[in-house]
Amino acid sequence: MGAFLDKPKMEKYNSHGEGNNLRYGLSSMQGWRVEMEDAHTAVIGLPHGLDPWSFFAVYDGHAGSQVAKYCCEHLLEHITSNSDFQSAIQEDTSVDSVKNGIRTGFLQIDEHMRTISEKKHGVDRSGSTAVGVMISPSHIYFINCGDSRGLLSRGGAVHFFTQDHKPSNPLEKERIQNAGGSVMIQRVNGSLAVSRALGDFDYKCVHGKGPTEQLVSPEPEVYAIERSEGEDEFIILACDGIWDVMANEELCDFVRSRLEVTEDLEKVSNEIVDTCLYKGSRDNMSVVLICFPGAPKVSPEAVKREAELDKYLETRVEEIIKKQGDEGVPDLVHVMRTLASESIPNLPPGGELASKRSVIEAVYNKLNPYRSDDTEDPRFSFKHSESWAG
Repeated sequence: MGAFLDKPKMEKYNSHGEGNNLRYGLSSMQGWRVEMEDAHTAVIGLPHGLDPWSFFAVYDGHAGSQVAKYCCEHLLEHITSNSDFQSAIQEDTSVDSVKNGIRTGFLQIDEHMRTISEKKHGVDRSGSTAVGVMISPSHIYFINCGDSRGLLSRGGAVHFFTQDHKPSNPLEKERIQNAGGSVMIQRVNGSLAVSRALGDFDYKCVHGKGPTEQLVSPEPEVYAIERSEGEDEFIILACDGIWDVMANEELCDFVRSRLEVTEDLEKVSNEIVDTCLYKGSRDNMSVVLICFPGAPKVSPEAVKREAELDKYLETRVEEIIKKQGDEGVPDLVHVMRTLASESIPNLPPGGELASKRSVIEAVYNKLNPYRSDDTEDPRFSFKHSESWAG
């Protein structure tokens, strides 16, 4: 695509908060992409008398950031103010009625954005996925439209995760073909890599088909999960820039290990983003981490192991540099490659050596203050040691 920078933009946007017996932290980074197209929402205490409810979401924009930005500012209001959702709340809050109200909110905001776009003569061709959770006192409502993903960790394991909406999925492919489209190279008409999204109005112009029957559908899948006070640990919401390089179980294990060494959810979120960058993600990255009271707690043993690991890595970096001797100071790529070939105990599960890149880089720079930063080389990311070949 060519839409990449020579060097990743690693500055992050962070936020955190707490309330309704929840704590959250979030992090977003532009990374290698020329533009930041992600957006997010985090609201504890919802409008229209829903103080005990909370809402969190990540929006992954494409072909521009307009739709993602608009959704982060207005989607929640479209959900909570529509008549279907309002009647669900005013009556004896049934799960199915809430799910229907959420779905109505998505269809409403999509139609509203289409009207705005048409008034501007269709200048906005951007779209956005959306993954979110609405948390009531009794239920967690996972909401997904596109290929961002949300998951729930419960009782020490992945309990639930949303299904990505890809054009090659049988039901998605059937809808696309029924609307006169095709799936080529796993994309809608060979172009768009997601089969459900908000916006993307160029793919929603098939006459005689309703909004949920178009090439690209704005309809979310909504899943209701009863809360388990003793076992619910945390929820992760993230764009595909995260999931491209970390599997569900890997990310869950990594987050659990981080929560055992710090209570700072912004810091944990930043570690997720940095680790995914170093594992090779080339996309924008955004993650929201929501913790329940049952989340892992800081453990003195884990903190001690972490400190010992950091000290070990610092010592090894010094040894690797000294070993070069008269050959001069090795570059950081050589140091990382050497460490990647070794069996290092107590590396964070899921993150492995990539999650310790910042520690390694810090001691390397301390020992070599005048060396230029070599992160401009796109090969600086790694998942396996052979990633360094080239």
